Amino acid sequence: MRIGIDARFFGPIGKGLGRYTQKLIENLEKVDNVNQYFIFLKKENFDEYQPKNTNFQKVLANFRWYTFAEQIRMPFILYKYKLDLVHFPHFNVPLLYFGKFIVTIHDLIILHFPTIRSSTLSPILYWFKFLAYKMVISSAIFRSLKIIGVSNFTKNDILKKYPKIPNEKISVTYEACDDFCFFNPKKCDDLTKLYGIIKPYVLYVGNVYPHKNPERLILAMKNLEEEFPQLKLVFVGGEDYFYRRLQELVSREKIENVIFAGFVPDYDLDAVFRNSLAYIRPSLHEGFELPALEAMTRGVPVITADYECSREILEDSAYYFNGEDISDISKAIRIVLKDENIKKELIRKGYEQAKKYSWKKMAQKTLEIYQNGAK
Repeated sequence: MRIGIDARFFGPIGKGLGRYTQKLIENLEKVDNVNQYFIFLKKENFDEYQPKNTNFQKVLANFRWYTFAEQIRMPFILYKYKLDLVHFPHFNVPLLYFGKFIVTIHDLIILHFPTIRSSTLSPILYWFKFLAYKMVISSAIFRSLKIIGVSNFTKNDILKKYPKIPNEKISVTYEACDDFCFFNPKKCDDLTKLYGIIKPYVLYVGNVYPHKNPERLILAMKNLEEEFPQLKLVFVGGEDYFYRRLQELVSREKIENVIFAGFVPDYDLDAVFRNSLAYIRPSLHEGFELPALEAMTRGVPVITADYECSREILEDSAYYFNGEDISDISKAIRIVLKDENIKKELIRKGYEQAKKYSWKKMAQKTLEIYQNGAK
């Protein structure tokens, strides 16, 4: 088959989607020497991907996500390569592409949290964009040959939102976390100081969109200031509108124990993880739990909000709290930091839990979906 993969999210520029797309392609190179692949990339990540399998070919498709250029011009490039199947790793499938395709749906957060708080746009523009998103998601789900969900939670969410979709149309392929770590020759202490991080600290990594629930986490830390006067909460993530708004909250509430470290590359992130006392995951809705698993591979206990997806992916390897209850978040942090037995058990279980997931298995199952979907 001639298979196309829309890899415009490939690598760090695509954040979680970028990691998924990158690992999918890298592992398909290892497990498939039969089919021919065309990897469509943006200018920003074109040089970042270097094929290691002669069956894989790069193609420049320099169209921004969620734009008219993506909708109108992307289909022409796809048609040009006479593809038997295209895999879109995200819901942004061009409405004018009528070839066979498979789509990965990571979550339906955008449908569950359609609030003005999630956008910097004016209300009119926001709701126009939201309706456009709904149309594109619905089109991708109904027109696709197969849907890939990254968890059973996501699969069930799709079936609830779109009850006309048959159960057998959706397959689940779990994501994974790397079983190796990046080591910078600098000492861990030197690296944490480089980003203005002061020990001891608990850690949050990622963006801070409203559904991630960062405000309650900050207020929970405020409750712990007297009990743990030296303890800091460190946020790692590239500065944007949502981070700036969070910084305003910290300033307004006069909270002293929060540090914004900014973006930390993978090369240094390992040290930031390893030096932390715990990783905190307060999200109210996710499709998978990749950052939590990454923390576990680095020997860091995970404290997380209790909801269906976290229970599915992390099972009993994390300490759970009610994400909507600030006092319960504070209580969970307090218990894990004070009880060495609980902390050691979480670390032990975390190592074992992370081993259950494999990017190679994910790629093999995705390849099976390609083969079955194209029939």
